[in-house]
Amino acid sequence: MTVVETERLLLRELTTDDAAFMLSLANEPSYLRFIGDKGLRSVDDARTYLLQGPIASYATNGFGLYLVALKGEPPPIGICGLIKRPALEHPDVGFAFLPAYWSQGYAYEAANAVLAYGRGTLKLPRILAITQTDNTSSLRLLRRLGLTQQGLMRLSPDDHEVALFELDA
Repeated sequence: MTVVETERLLLRELTTDDAAFMLSLANEPSYLRFIGDKGLRSVDDARTYLLQGPIASYATNGFGLYLVALKGEPPPIGICGLIKRPALEHPDVGFAFLPAYWSQGYAYEAANAVLAYGRGTLKLPRILAITQTDNTSSLRLLRRLGLTQQGLMRLSPDDHEVALFELDA
């Protein structure tokens, strides 16, 4: 089901049919470094992750991570959407793209559309974002999207500090 459409992109709900793509994306070196190792080592692992993560979030929260594809070109290029984390009071925008699609404006286009969807359709009063403090590309993108850095935080006592951003509706 298409959730958001932009000039160049379609964002739709992830399904278990996207497990092979999710396995590939989650094992990209940049994903492992900046987002973390989700322990996805097989298509079955990725299918379980999708069922317990994004797909469960659609039912529980009414939003989640969405698959991003170029219009007219079925192969997915990334994911982008809203995540409700236990450690954060409000949902945060998240994104990850295959390296072949970096520096072409796709992450900005997708995240900007997700923020508009969150504020407009979902009527979210506040949207957050987090990123590693050394992820300069994501830091730059979040600022370009209009989010303001609020400081540093840890999602759990064992985690590294992340930069916390906020967008008021």
